[in-house]
Amino acid sequence: MSILSKMFWWVPFGLVPEIEAEELAARCKAESPPQILDVRTRWEWRRSRIPGAAHGRLASLRNRVDELEFDERRPVVAVCLSAHRSIGAVRLLKRLGFSDVCQLKGGMKAWWAAELPTEGSRGRGESFVEDKRNP
Repeated sequence: MSILSKMFWWVPFGLVPEIEAEELAARCKAESPPQILDVRTRWEWRRSRIPGAAHGRLASLRNRVDELEFDERRPVVAVCLSAHRSIGAVRLLKRLGFSDVCQLKGGMKAWWAAELPTEGSRGRGESFVEDKRNP
């Protein structure tokens, strides 16, 4: 890993391994499902998320990854809105020793487009418009 990659792990450019929404949904039904890390803001996560996803904002993930209590030996899928912020999460987790890490291709937008299950106060996110009065 280059010095620039170490310094700028959060930069949302470049390629990381990805998984399609439908494949992730199928793996979530397996006996040993992947660990899902949603790196969006707290507001976004509360409104609509993949069932069982853990929340860890990208901005604070570096200092709080231990609080997730993820198993480094199990697969991890990082999720954000459109598969940009999750790039940094994949890089960081790999740097911290997680061997099987990827991001959800297309992010939550792809999950909603595939009409896959969500939990949260808003549901699927079809009209995912920020309402500052009722977060």
